[in-house]
Amino acid sequence: MLLGAIEAGGTKFVCAVADENLQLLERISLPTTTPTETLAAVFAFFEPHQLDALAIGSFGPIDVNEVSPTYGSILATPKIAWQQFDLLGTLKRHFQIPIAFTTDVNAAAFGELKRGAARGKHSCVYLTVGTGIGGGVVMNDQLFHGFSHPEMGHILVKHHSDDAFAGVCPYHGDCLEGLAAGPAIAARFQQAATTLPPEHEAWDIEAFYLAQAAVNYTLTLSPEKIIFGGGVMKQSQLYPKMRHYFNELMNGYVNTPPLDQYLVYCELGDDAGITGALLLAKETLV
Repeated sequence: MLLGAIEAGGTKFVCAVADENLQLLERISLPTTTPTETLAAVFAFFEPHQLDALAIGSFGPIDVNEVSPTYGSILATPKIAWQQFDLLGTLKRHFQIPIAFTTDVNAAAFGELKRGAARGKHSCVYLTVGTGIGGGVVMNDQLFHGFSHPEMGHILVKHHSDDAFAGVCPYHGDCLEGLAAGPAIAARFQQAATTLPPEHEAWDIEAFYLAQAAVNYTLTLSPEKIIFGGGVMKQSQLYPKMRHYFNELMNGYVNTPPLDQYLVYCELGDDAGITGALLLAKETLV
């Protein structure tokens, strides 16, 4: 059995081929340019392999509603060339094999549940904090979709008492992404997050917003674990601050697992998405 996976990001497409045990046979990273150019390179990569199934975790927003006329398409993305592009349909016409289709963060959440920080659990939230903020959800071992996929980076949060920053989200201004994504940190303090020292006030403010998000996800979804990934979350000083604020905001209302086991960094790192996609490809054959 050969499984294919595509982690379709706004900057790069990561493609992989693995056997049924998820042992990687080949992997490549391709720049995301136009749909025609990018998919030509994707098809060329997979050409030598007789795939049995494929899964794609794509940047969004995407249409995951199977009864929608635009099911399988990328929707209102800032990447103009990809707007309204029928990604799933194009892949199905080329490969003619079972194909799973979800968001990149849902794929990462599934990877972390099965092979990463949430192993042995049946539910988790995965939140990536970097250039943007996106979230994926697995409940009862299944990806969570409604009429659309979760947009967990755009929840509304209250301002930190020391933060008058207006936010950078073009749609909502001071939503979670507008206040806590990497570009928000850079705009607020006039320097990249990676250049700020661990003791900088930025991390207290950042932790407050992320703790609010975690409280909201806990109260609405009751996941067994909340897992963080993305470039911003590589700052280890965030975690004790975030757990402190989470405990303060929750105020004993819900008994969660110990917070050092509940609000955690991802185990699979940059491999979470591609691992989850391979697992989802395998599930299409069960």
